[in-house]
Amino acid sequence: MPADELRGRWSLVTGASSGLGIDFARELAKRGANLILVARREDRLRNVADELIGAYNVEVDVVSVDLGVRGAADRLYLELAAAGREVDILINNAGFGVHGTFLDNPWERELEMMDLDIIALVHLSKLFTPGMVERGYGRILQVASTAAYQPVPTYAVYGAAKAFVSSFGEALNYELKGTGVTCTVVSPGVTGTEFQEVAGHLYTTYMRRVEMKSEDVARLGIEAMLGGRSSIVTGLANAVGVSIQRLLPRRAVTAMAAYFMKAGK
Repeated sequence: MPADELRGRWSLVTGASSGLGIDFARELAKRGANLILVARREDRLRNVADELIGAYNVEVDVVSVDLGVRGAADRLYLELAAAGREVDILINNAGFGVHGTFLDNPWERELEMMDLDIIALVHLSKLFTPGMVERGYGRILQVASTAAYQPVPTYAVYGAAKAFVSSFGEALNYELKGTGVTCTVVSPGVTGTEFQEVAGHLYTTYMRRVEMKSEDVARLGIEAMLGGRSSIVTGLANAVGVSIQRLLPRRAVTAMAAYFMKAGK
């Protein structure tokens, strides 16, 4: 990988106002990429933009939009096309989880989650990948989760959504062979972001023990993307856990997931 592979290229990062989104943006800016930061909270985006411009002397655009609203991805694409922005790196990071039993969680909230975690991610991939293929270069990073690797009681819909992201991303990467474009799926475990607060889930003892820093997850994800890997589970403990789960009966894996989501409260 050339050291300056990303220099001057435009990178689009969704969910860029907090957590992993900010750290993905930092990692890209360090490598000389220009940034298009997308999220709902414009004030936060502008703070991130000011930081990146000052620290790395890159160009940064800010777009405030709720990608969970149907049609928002189309509007974003058309706005960037009108501005002459050719997106060579797409980081589909925007998303959130909903904690609780399926019977107790409000349908409206879970629908919002699926619209953002699945529909927006696929739609943005559909919109921006053809241009990458036409230009012969592109890097896509789909943010999944270790929840993609087993059923997760109390995160039933979220886990299934991330399983979709993982399957979709790896299949897309295979379809893109020979085009100069790659798609990488990064699957973090518990990460130090606002995820738990938004999901409505208090930290457990298990979560505190295995939590990774957001900046470490972002760095590993970007490195895997630039290396052309189809997927990566971040962190040794997470990777080992996923490997062990493949050897166990599905029923046992589901029971273990349920236990770790409530143990130590």
